[in-house]
Amino acid sequence: MPARTTPPIKHLAGLASLGTMPALLRQLRGLGGCGQPIRLDGHRTEIHPTTGQILSELHATGLPAGHLLVRCNNRRTTRCPACAATYRRDTYQLITAGLRGGKGTPEQVAAHPRVFATFTAPSFGPVHNRPTGKGGTVRPCRCGTLHPDGAPELGTALNPETYDYESAVLWNAHAGALWRRFSIYLRREIAKRAGLSQRAFRHHARVSFAKVAEYQKRGAVHFHAVIRLDGPDGGHTPPPAWATVDLLTDAIQAAASKATAPGPAVNGRTHTFTFGKELDIRPIRSADFDGATELTERAVAAYIAKYATKGAETATGTLDRPLKFLAELAQLDLSDHARRMIRTAWTLGGQRDLEDLRLRAWAHMLGFRGHFSTKTRHYSTTLGALRTARAEWRRLQAQANAPEPAPADNDETTLVLSHWSFAGTGLTPGESWLATTINREHAHPDAEGDNRP
Repeated sequence: MPARTTPPIKHLAGLASLGTMPALLRQLRGLGGCGQPIRLDGHRTEIHPTTGQILSELHATGLPAGHLLVRCNNRRTTRCPACAATYRRDTYQLITAGLRGGKGTPEQVAAHPRVFATFTAPSFGPVHNRPTGKGGTVRPCRCGTLHPDGAPELGTALNPETYDYESAVLWNAHAGALWRRFSIYLRREIAKRAGLSQRAFRHHARVSFAKVAEYQKRGAVHFHAVIRLDGPDGGHTPPPAWATVDLLTDAIQAAASKATAPGPAVNGRTHTFTFGKELDIRPIRSADFDGATELTERAVAAYIAKYATKGAETATGTLDRPLKFLAELAQLDLSDHARRMIRTAWTLGGQRDLEDLRLRAWAHMLGFRGHFSTKTRHYSTTLGALRTARAEWRRLQAQANAPEPAPADNDETTLVLSHWSFAGTGLTPGESWLATTINREHAHPDAEGDNRP
């Protein structure tokens, strides 16, 4: 829940003097708590297609805020908690639909072989950590210190001078390509275990997945993925009899060990990228499975949804927006480890043969430029479909609460002319205080629990 702040009396008085406070409150309430909306100038006009009569007009200057306000829809919690919460809930529904059905996905997918797999990055040098021994007992770090949970030094290099920052940044930049290589190898490995050729495999089964990228404290990306084995037409067809969780698990292990992504040669040093040795694969049980040690659909969906709204800034304390100049680093409160990662990405980005990696544009993301959440087409519904359904529901609600319209002369479609231009972002101090106040009691908690499955 947002903290209560002192009302900006001067700004609120200015808004009240305009005599549009009730309408302004309605406009702000429509943002759903978004604190950094996009402000648009322009107009929208509805015209009768036959008579040319203007049926309705909307001008930005006539709105209470002086602009049309549109939600920013930023997925990052650090940038807009309200929009991130919506993104998180949508991701939860998307993942859940692929595990138990719904929203256009058949319920029979719950009986298909599926696992939750975590793919890590290789080592680039020793870092401060909290190693565990037998029984889960936390042991001292190799530096000799028993670091408390959440200690700022966790994930930072033990010896920054020998840590391979170059490989760490380039691995992030090639993580997406490495995943694509893995997905190709996975289909090959499943086909081989089923005694099928790669060409014949597509006629018997299909691999569906949804994944999310997460930053480890050391700043390296790793992937969490729900991987499902379906029939040839996806979730609508049952998998063949030979398709089992054990076969899928074995194929994932083999594919992850074989997948490689070729990298660039930097100063005479050639890079080739692979996944790390730590690979965790666990079967997913149905939501009603009553076993405390089993991984349930709800736990998996909640975990993936949580990390869909977090970036490098959450794990490593780096930035949540691009740098314009490297000199900006001097004014920022960053750990030495994050600063070195960003500086390395910026330096590599200045090399002409690495231009396609766009490392300077993604230096704040430590080199990673891929999508944080991706899925195959047949896994389940899409985020776009969920947004469309929500917008349609809101439109119907608005119609239900609106006055009865006058009967139309005919059923002809109206002509809509509109033009909008960007005018800025954010709210004025008075608008911001009002938006926070009216949305405080409607604040939504996170989609589900935040515990790791």
